[in-house]
Amino acid sequence: MSTPTRTDVLVVGAGPAGSAAATWAAREGLDTLLVDAAVFPRDKTCGDGLTPRAIGELQRLGLEDWLRAHTVSQGLRAHGFGQTLLLPWPGGTLPDWGSAVARTELDDHLRTTAIKAGASALDGARAVDVRMSGDRVAAVTLDRAGERFEVECERLVVADGVRSPLGKKLGREWHRDTVYAVAGRSYVDSAMADDPWISSHLELRGEQGEILSGYGWIFPLGSSDGRGSVNLGAGTLATAQRPADVAIKPLMQHYADTIRDDFGLSGELRQPTSALLPMGGAVSNVAGANWAMIGDAAALVNPLNGEGIDYGLESGRLVVETMRSHDDLATVWPALLHDHYGEAFSIARRLAGIVTVPGVLKALGPAGMRSDWLMTLALRWMGNLVTDDDRDRAARVWRWAGRRSIARDARPPFS
Repeated sequence: MSTPTRTDVLVVGAGPAGSAAATWAAREGLDTLLVDAAVFPRDKTCGDGLTPRAIGELQRLGLEDWLRAHTVSQGLRAHGFGQTLLLPWPGGTLPDWGSAVARTELDDHLRTTAIKAGASALDGARAVDVRMSGDRVAAVTLDRAGERFEVECERLVVADGVRSPLGKKLGREWHRDTVYAVAGRSYVDSAMADDPWISSHLELRGEQGEILSGYGWIFPLGSSDGRGSVNLGAGTLATAQRPADVAIKPLMQHYADTIRDDFGLSGELRQPTSALLPMGGAVSNVAGANWAMIGDAAALVNPLNGEGIDYGLESGRLVVETMRSHDDLATVWPALLHDHYGEAFSIARRLAGIVTVPGVLKALGPAGMRSDWLMTLALRWMGNLVTDDDRDRAARVWRWAGRRSIARDARPPFS
């Protein structure tokens, strides 16, 4: 394709958030350009898990049939403190199933979905600067193979990930006084690649046997011959006061060694990668007059489970809906993020911060794991599987706790 010089909507970053935004913008009939620094297909550090909240957004995009050709999970198998619990997805107003798709495939398919909707796509083009006209972004400077050029835009969507280099140019700031995560993932052959349950080990221990403030996971990715792969990873929570003092890649190897027989693991860990994750809306300056940040760039990551795909997909849809009805996004977009996610993120990052206190997980973990009911409730809350349409008692309690938590925040989410 010839390099465009202007567009109605420029989306920087072609992960789930950016591709969803490009799809919805193109379906609105807007001239849309989706750019990414990588050449697709490309990998992304991620657990690859898709919660019911993500499934709901993928259904909206028309991808349910494609998704059901992959693994379908019934819920979570929780391990820890001498217990193993099978916790079905709670349902409610959300789908009652989940899945897992390697990000190399998922992101490429979502990007293709945006192209089929009418968006133009340009990969291998890194956004390096912006040109302002007053308080609005007039153009973005892209660098492709050493050649720099500008693309003018009416609207800019910033979806360039956790580090968000373009976001920094626009004034994005990450505040580490609330909880964040250090996580890693790998792939490994497993006899349980077709397991209908995702697994989480809530009693994650280091090489010296110490309990860490995090968890390990096994997400089956399916197989065609009875032997396939799983996504194996581990993550720990940290704050500025209690930083994570752990090497993630050796921790993943230790975790794999301890569960090798239980999950029929064979061979070496492949493609081990790690990432630092801002969480719970712990960023400020997420919008301007004609631009907005979505997905990981806006720290839309669940502080209790590290999930971000669902929020990326949601925010990609919501930002286009907001652009349709508002000309100035500077105050509207942060307010929408605050209203939509603020309470849940506030209570979640407060609870996650408590887990980083030495001894807390060791004291509370065994009691929690003795109750199927309590852990099912925790799964729903930790996974933020509560929507504005849910009116049951568990949803009301979660929202009540969120309102009281956010009232106590010195720095509420997205501020």
